[in-house]
Amino acid sequence: MNSLLEIVRFVSCITLLLVAAHGVGRIFVLLRQPRVIGEIVGGLLLGPTLLGWLAPETWGWLFPKSGPTPLAFSVLSQVGLVLLMYASGSQLRTFIATGEKKVVAALSLAGTIFPLFAGLAYLHFSDSSDLLGPAQNSTAFALVFATAIAIASIPVISRIMLDLGIMATAFARIVIATAVIDDLLLYLVLAVALGLVSSGGSAQHGLVTWLGLDSASNLAPVVHVLASVAIIAATLLSGPLYWRWALRSKSRFLRGDNGAAFHLAFLALVSVGCLALDVNPMFGALAAGMVNARVSHQNSVGGSQSIQRLSSTLFVPLYFALVGARLDLIHHFDVVYFVGFLAFACVAKAASIYVGARAAGEAHESAVNLAAALNARGGPGIVLAAVSYEAGIISENFFAILVLAAILTSMAAGSWLGHVVRSGTPLRTPVKHWRRSESTATPAPNN
Repeated sequence: MNSLLEIVRFVSCITLLLVAAHGVGRIFVLLRQPRVIGEIVGGLLLGPTLLGWLAPETWGWLFPKSGPTPLAFSVLSQVGLVLLMYASGSQLRTFIATGEKKVVAALSLAGTIFPLFAGLAYLHFSDSSDLLGPAQNSTAFALVFATAIAIASIPVISRIMLDLGIMATAFARIVIATAVIDDLLLYLVLAVALGLVSSGGSAQHGLVTWLGLDSASNLAPVVHVLASVAIIAATLLSGPLYWRWALRSKSRFLRGDNGAAFHLAFLALVSVGCLALDVNPMFGALAAGMVNARVSHQNSVGGSQSIQRLSSTLFVPLYFALVGARLDLIHHFDVVYFVGFLAFACVAKAASIYVGARAAGEAHESAVNLAAALNARGGPGIVLAAVSYEAGIISENFFAILVLAAILTSMAAGSWLGHVVRSGTPLRTPVKHWRRSESTATPAPNN
């Protein structure tokens, strides 16, 4: 009887979460906002913020704190995260023109380094001790905090520009290329933060244990970070070999949906390797997606698209809905600190992008549009919050702050770019045109 009750509870929760995620997500699309934000809001409606406040007994029955149901949600959430990172990695391929490389380099340099140091400086002059998670690791928290200031969203900003019909423009190429470089660097910073707390845990597996090191040793975090980098490098190097073998020996099975088995097998192998080394599988999934982007073959496209459809309809919406369902904006949300953090994060990121764009020769209007686009934190910002919260690096209060910051910055970026496109104003003024107009302008009279 208890087993039947748990099955009914689990199926009811899954159904409600998926209906809320897809329903509210559709509403947000009609409002010209990112679907992912609607999926989170859908989960928020079923969480302690609304359902838990209006009907606490119903909410408590649907989302128990112990038992098989939360365990099943944890597993599904991890599967959703792995597939999300795989899909994100598949987007990490972009081609930029020779004249755009200087702009991308300047934006990546300024948009990553300056916000990171700005975040560390903010922590130095503010008291954020109550935002630390159960791990109580101030160094890991500082890295997550700084990363939250600097991170940009590839999936959300890509979807926004695709909906606006500007994906084939030079502006879109610059934004995507910059976001790709930024996120790759910042995911490495996140790997360091996770290594600092994972090495101090009680896990009896992983490279640290295999090498006979004490988990409290100073070398343990270094070994954990090296393991994260190693699994990414090994995936990037071995992935093309795997696909060449698959295409050569089993090419007839890669057509259509059958090819999905080869994608899932590769993803499973990488994930098992990550777990064996005590590395978060999200990093291996990201690298596996990058391999997929590099070696995509016409015979394997059907399998890749099958995984994309499965992810976008089931696991990824469920992942974001579960993130929203965790938010408790009534008991665990500091409004005053959130306003200050959001203002600082937006100013630090936008100012750094603007300065980098101007230094690369972009016009004022172009620099403003680039700053607005790259201020969207979206999916990566939410993943950063969820992973850090699960690792015990940040508190529930700061988790809510990071998720809301990702939501609002993504909505702001979409609204700004949509306004510019509908007004008919170019998103980016060609650099040569701007310089020519500047050089031929009538000089101001000498005073």
